[in-house]
Formats: sequence, structure tokens, C-alpha cells
Amino acid sequence: MPFGLCSAPATFQRCMLAIFSDLVEHCVEVSVDDFSVFGNSFDHCLENLTKVLKRYIEKNLTLNWKKCHFMVKEGIGLGHIVSSNGIEVDKAKIDLITI
Repeated sequence: MPFGLCSAPATFQRCMLAIFSDLVEHCVEVSVDDFSVFGNSFDHCLENLTKVLKRYIEKNLTLNWKKCHFMVKEGIGLGHIVSSNGIEVDKAKIDLITI
């Protein structure tokens, strides 16, 4: 899909949500091309990751493995730090603005 079209990002988001609709909010969150797979334990995370990766294979989707991070306790999503403590603002982003 050409991303020069004004509606391409919204169309892509709807497509991803349709593909993963039964998994969203249960074990994965989708934001355009960013996916966060989660679970209550390590084993639960592995089960959920297996479900998501199987769906990728079923739908013939591809991943950029250089951008994939597995089994992290903290990560950055949409400019925020996401961890077991909740969602926090990335202080590095604030420092760039306040300088």
C-alpha cells in the first residue's frame, strides 16, 4: 500500500486490527506497525507470542527481525516507556524539547 495516500495509515491500522481482532486486548496491542505481546508470566508470554507469530505466518506477513525485541521488561512505544510500573513519558523526549 502506498503510504503517500492520505488514508493509508488508517487503512493499514484497520487491516492489522482485523487480522488480530481476537487477540487484541487479550495478549497483544497493535499500533500501526508496532506490536506489543504481553502476559502474566514468562510461559504465558511465550504462549501469546506463539499465537501472534502463527497469525503472521497464516496471513503471510513479514517481520523486520532487526527491530524485534523479545521478552523485555521495559520498552518504548509511541514515545513512552512501557513497563510493569505502567506508562511513563520518555524523559529523553522532554529533554530534546526543553533545550
